[in-house]
Parts: sequence; structure tokens; C-alpha cells
Amino acid sequence: MPLDAEQLAAFRRLAAGLDRIDAEAYAAAGRDPLVPILGLGPVDAPLCFFGRDPGADEVRHGQPFVGSSGQLLRAELHRHLAPDVPYSFDEGLRVGAGFFWISTVPYKPLHNKAWSPAVRRRFQPLIRRILAARWRGGDVITLGNEAFEWFGIGLAGDALAAVREFWRREDKYESSVAVPLRAQGGERVLRLHPLPHPSPANARWRPHFPRLLKSRLDALLPST
Repeated sequence: MPLDAEQLAAFRRLAAGLDRIDAEAYAAAGRDPLVPILGLGPVDAPLCFFGRDPGADEVRHGQPFVGSSGQLLRAELHRHLAPDVPYSFDEGLRVGAGFFWISTVPYKPLHNKAWSPAVRRRFQPLIRRILAARWRGGDVITLGNEAFEWFGIGLAGDALAAVREFWRREDKYESSVAVPLRAQGGERVLRLHPLPHPSPANARWRPHFPRLLKSRLDALLPST
């Protein structure tokens, strides 16, 4: 489900002011550096996968969550939904088409260094509107600290305190928390199911990621 012209123009305006987009990676891939890398699946997709930002493989293919970390995720999702079919890159895309894929800032930063909190706040209202308008689901798997903390931007009082308290829990990767999604036209509640980021640089948690993700998928998606 592609962005409409108004949404694409809004992303382009925001991205035009960034000074850390990896222009070289986009040029090498022959891609426009102002076009966001998103995976806006069906409006009734049962799950949203919410990450930090794209990497070089995402730019090369013009698809979200297809690099080393994304392949780890997609392979487990494929194993859950199509266990009798050999996994491949194309199979990962096919199975993933039924889900919603988005990130805090849908542009590759230089050196894969996370966008600053100020940049994430800058994009947050637009990403929030996309979630509210283009997806009716309620369950979000967040990947890593930045993706989870994104949902606390703009919250205050008890709502913000609940998010912060949840993140301090030892069992946060096996528990869930409800957060409000506020956008034009109202508010609804989302259920966040956080996981550690599966990056190869995350030596502590990457070995545990397949098991943790499998547990999430077993709880959230009926297997075939």
C-alpha cells in the first residue's frame, strides 16, 4: 500500500532538512534519498514491526527490514507461518507483505549511527499519523531501545510514567504494555511487545533474539 501524494510530499519536506542522510548509499543504489523506506502492509495487518532506521541493504532493495537483522526476523516469521517452505529472500518478502513495517525515521543515516532524539521527534507526528490512518491493528513488536522509546514521545503524567516503569522491568522482552496512539481524529490504544534489537553489534541479545521472537509470534499469531 504506497503512500499517497500528500504523505510522500510531507516525508520529502522533512527529509530535505536532514544533513546526515547517507546520500552516497542512495546514489550507489540509484534511489532517491528523499523517498522513505516503509513497508505499509494491509490496513488490517495483524502485527506492526517497528524499528529504528534503514541500513544499506534496505536502501539497495528499497524494502524495510531486509538486512542482516531484518533477515533474522523475517526468517523466524517465515518459519512460523510457512514451516514447510524453504526460506529465501523472496519468501521473506512474500510472507512479510501481510504485515506493517515502519521505523522511527525511514531514512538511512550516515555510518548507521542512530538519528538524534531531535530528529526522531521531528518525524514522530508524521509517523504517528501514518500508523493511525493506514493501519487498524493494535499489536506492535518494537526492536531495540529507540523504537520502544519512540512511543513515549509526547506522553506525560501517568502514561509516560507507565512506559518508563515498564522499560525498567527485567522481563520486558517477555511482557507487554499498553500505550495511547494519539493522532488527528482521536486516540486508540496500542499494545507494545518489545524485543532487543537483533543487530550483530548487540552481542548480549542477538543470540536470544530468535527464541524471544518465536515466543512473541506464538502468542500473537495463529500458526498455519
